[in-house]
Amino acid sequence: MADKKSKIPHIMILGVGNILLSDDGVGIRVIEKLDKEYDFPDNVSVIDGGVLGINLFGVISSADYLIIVDTVLNNGKPGDIHRLTGKDIPARIRAKNSLHEVDLVESITLFQLMDHSPETVIIGIEPKDIETMNPELTDIVSEKVDDLVNAVLKELKQFNIDGSVKSRAF
Repeated sequence: MADKKSKIPHIMILGVGNILLSDDGVGIRVIEKLDKEYDFPDNVSVIDGGVLGINLFGVISSADYLIIVDTVLNNGKPGDIHRLTGKDIPARIRAKNSLHEVDLVESITLFQLMDHSPETVIIGIEPKDIETMNPELTDIVSEKVDDLVNAVLKELKQFNIDGSVKSRAF
């Protein structure tokens, strides 16, 4: 059995949010784009976490490194992209007042208590609207989906992982 240092890390890209509440669904839209357009090695999982919150505990438990994509209220203007790590995560998630977000913080906290806390980064975007029942993203957030995808790909580069673009049949 290989020692922990030589173990290939399991990297999980987790999109969360509610696709029925306009910009709140941006994490899912980024996951859909990554899944549709890129191939990743077997140690990278691309997961649509929806609004499952604490129910994602079992799924997240296999991750060594967790990249969460979602909307984040971080005192910016709509469309601003943020990268949050460490102690900044709970404060920014709680500011959103979204149940799936608070449950997600609880899941991460439980991992810390169990001494199995995946290294976590949140790639987030300031939303314009997370309250209107609308399956479409606002224009400002929609225009930033590719930037969010690129931010996730940049996170993967630290593990020498380049997502290969899927070939398309014409």
